[in-house]
Amino acid sequence: MLRGTSMATDPLSILFQDEWIVAVDKPAGQLVHPAQVPQEGDEVTMKILRDQIGQRVHLIHRLDRPTSGVLLFATEKSAAQRLNKAFEKREVAKLYWAVVNGTPDRDMWVCEEPIQKEEGAVIRSAETSFRILERLDGDLALIEARPKTGRFHQIRRHLLHAGHPIVGDYRYADEDHCDALGAELGTGTRMLLQAKSLRFIHPVTDADLLIEAPVDSAIERCLRVRQGGGKA
Repeated sequence: MLRGTSMATDPLSILFQDEWIVAVDKPAGQLVHPAQVPQEGDEVTMKILRDQIGQRVHLIHRLDRPTSGVLLFATEKSAAQRLNKAFEKREVAKLYWAVVNGTPDRDMWVCEEPIQKEEGAVIRSAETSFRILERLDGDLALIEARPKTGRFHQIRRHLLHAGHPIVGDYRYADEDHCDALGAELGTGTRMLLQAKSLRFIHPVTDADLLIEAPVDSAIERCLRVRQGGGKA
C-alpha cells in the first residue's frame, strides 16, 4: 500500500451540497484529479464524487494526496468561475490541523519563507500563520495552520523550515522515524495533516459559508494516545 493511502472505497462524506456547489471530506490517499500517468489502483476524488452524485463536477482547489479534509467542487460553471476568482484573490479562509514533531518554542508565529516548486522554477512569496492548539506527550504538538498563499506543499515546507515536520510526512521527515512513530501511535503511514475548514462567500447566494470536516480519525487516534502535554 502507498504511504499515506487509505484502503477505503466507501462513498465520500458530503459536508455541504446545494444546486451550485458541493464539498466533501477527502480521505487521505486519494488523488483529487487523475494523475498525468495513472497507476492501477488510483482512487480519484473527482471521479468518485461525479459518479456518486450523478453530475459533472468542477474542481476548485487541490489537496495533496496524503492530506485529508475539506475539498470544494462546483456543479455549475459560473459558480466554478466565481469560486476560482475568490481563491485567486485570497478571499477564502483556509484552516488546517497538523500534528508535528517537537514542540515549537512560540505559541504563535508566521512563516514567510519563499517557496520554489522545483529547481529552476520561479521562487514565489508564501505566508502561513501557525498557532499551537495543544502540546502532546512524547514531544509532539497539535498545530493550527492558516495559509495566506497556496504554494506547493506550503504548510509542509513551512513546518519543516520551523524544524517541526508533520508526523508521517515521508517526503520531508525522516522515514525511519515516520515508521516508528506511525507504529507507536497506530496511525501507520498516514501523514497527520487535515484541511479542517473553508470559509468563503457563496458564489450565488452571497451567504457566508463555513464548511468544516470532523477531526480526522488518525489525528483523533494520535490525540487519544498522546494527550496530557497541556494546552497552548
